Amino acid sequence: MKLQRSASLFVVAVLALGVAACSPTADTSKTASTAPAVPIESYLGRWDLSLKAPDKEYPSWLELTQENGQLKAVMVGRWGNARPLPKVEITNGHLKFVSPKEEEGAKSDMVFDGTLTGNTLSGTTAAPDGTTWTWTGEKAPSLKESGTPKWGKPIALFNGKDLSGWTMSKLDAKTVWKVEKGNLVTPGQGPELINDQKFQDFKLRVEFKCEPDSNSGVYLRGRYEVQIETDSPNDPPNRRIGSVYGFLAPSPELARVPGKWQTYDITLIGRNITVVHDGKTVIDNQEIPGITGGALDSHEALAGPIYLQGSEKGHVYFRKIVITPAEPAS
Repeated sequence: MKLQRSASLFVVAVLALGVAACSPTADTSKTASTAPAVPIESYLGRWDLSLKAPDKEYPSWLELTQENGQLKAVMVGRWGNARPLPKVEITNGHLKFVSPKEEEGAKSDMVFDGTLTGNTLSGTTAAPDGTTWTWTGEKAPSLKESGTPKWGKPIALFNGKDLSGWTMSKLDAKTVWKVEKGNLVTPGQGPELINDQKFQDFKLRVEFKCEPDSNSGVYLRGRYEVQIETDSPNDPPNRRIGSVYGFLAPSPELARVPGKWQTYDITLIGRNITVVHDGKTVIDNQEIPGITGGALDSHEALAGPIYLQGSEKGHVYFRKIVITPAEPAS
């Protein structure tokens, strides 16, 4: 009886080992080590980024492409224009890209390290002050529109008397926006001026006049700047007057004429823009790739306000700002 019992126990033990070897948990380490990595194609495209600092959230933008097997990146930081990055790589499921310190006003380069989970990028970066910020990224929406909008009634955003309907980005600024002789006047290195209403698709008419060596801009949905300036002769065409700053250059290039009243007629549908300057089309239904530095946020799918740039130097005058929004689709 003892021999039979021992033999039986031996058989049971062997069977138990066989079952354990076939169980789902027996091979966990092997399964994890051979799990497929996120394909590089999933990282490619345009990303709306949000950098989370202790005091605020900074909008940013990133485009990743691959050419002849080489990964490339173009970025819009907290300010400035779209620019190629010197380094970008994807290694062991981590995306790393570098924004040079010269572009960031920092003592050292801002190195971004992140991972992709589903449709969301997330990670950390060394902040300009040496602390660590977190950041997230969502795929930028295509904003493709079907059909032709039905336009609503025109709305005058400036009443020619005061700042009703507008809010300055800083209320304690030393220089502020003013209304003089029926004109809105930029403060010169002061706050931005943000309209209280939000719009999606629209037609916008703006009449403006620049002093010499001055700079401003009209931000559409608070994200895309149409440049106004008389101070950037050495900048490339996509950063001069009439451009969508950093992305789209006007054609033909516009002359800088201080002291003259000029007109923009701007149509924005989805992310396609047409700019007519003094009756002549200079940007014809072109796609805006991403947000401009200085945008209020990076949430491109949402409606947003018109805002006028006041943080640049000199003085620019505005006397007529009229928007005609598209009616909601029925």
